[in-house]
Amino acid sequence: MRVLGIETSCDETAVAVICEQQGLLAHHLYSQTAMHDEYGGVVPELASRDHIRKLGPLIRRVMHAAQLSLNDDIDAVAYTAGPGLMGALMVGSGVGRSLAWALDKPAVAVHHMEAHLLAPLLEDTAPGYPYVALLVSGGHTLLVEVKAVAHYTLLGESIDDAVGEAFDKVAQMLGLGYPGGPRIQELARQGSPDRFVFPRPMADRPGLDFSFSGLKTHALNTLRGLASVDHQARADVARAFEDAAVDTLRIKSMRAVERTGVQTLVVAGGVGANQKLRRQLTRELAKLDVTVIFPSPEYCTDNAAMVAQLGLLRLQSGAREPLQIRVQPRWSLEDI
Repeated sequence: MRVLGIETSCDETAVAVICEQQGLLAHHLYSQTAMHDEYGGVVPELASRDHIRKLGPLIRRVMHAAQLSLNDDIDAVAYTAGPGLMGALMVGSGVGRSLAWALDKPAVAVHHMEAHLLAPLLEDTAPGYPYVALLVSGGHTLLVEVKAVAHYTLLGESIDDAVGEAFDKVAQMLGLGYPGGPRIQELARQGSPDRFVFPRPMADRPGLDFSFSGLKTHALNTLRGLASVDHQARADVARAFEDAAVDTLRIKSMRAVERTGVQTLVVAGGVGANQKLRRQLTRELAKLDVTVIFPSPEYCTDNAAMVAQLGLLRLQSGAREPLQIRVQPRWSLEDI
């Protein structure tokens, strides 16, 4: 079975083809980062319009790369139906469901966050079940115990800003533009670890929930309290913010694996590309004999390979989408 996957939940347009026997055949992604940088974040209307422009050509490009015919070689279509931006989801879902109907092939609507949770299965050395997943992105911060496909236990989540959103907002305060994660990481390398020490939000509480709104506000108040904000001051604030955010994620992740007793932690989502986070988790969890797995950077950000893979898994279990086009901008993992 060959599945065409489509991802348009936010500001990346992505298409992939996966084969049940051969694995991932081709995948391509177009990022809207440059377009949204001018506004300091994603503009939903612009994102939707750009998905419309890019999705058709991207499908043709992927089919050409895979040396497949859309009419003859595709057995099903999978697309992201939520969570995400309503307009963006409607573009991918509308194209995906209509294409499946035109080809007289089954369709399956995919949960974006579930696709991230299972993205490590795309790797040559995939983790075995169960594992704890730390899902960190611009829209979500979750700790989830993954027991099997469609069997998840939510351990903790952010009660306000997602960690990626906090990175983006602090980057705006520092004049770094969008996206904030990689730009704060680069500036923080030049910062002093001792000048500012930011709080580790909710780290002293026993649960596994997160909160990054206060950390963002602390960064803003620190900047406002400076007599002058030169390059070094900006670098020092970036360093303090990154240290606090990463340390908070580490503390909660260690607590989650100790609570569940699993021996594998998977880090998924765009913030999973942060090098300091990778180093800290790998070093500290090794002390607990816990293996930490990071998907390849191309599978950390939003991509269609993970959508096509989850679509294949869902189709193998008998899932089929009805004819109507349905999207869920808010869609809890617990409702799957």
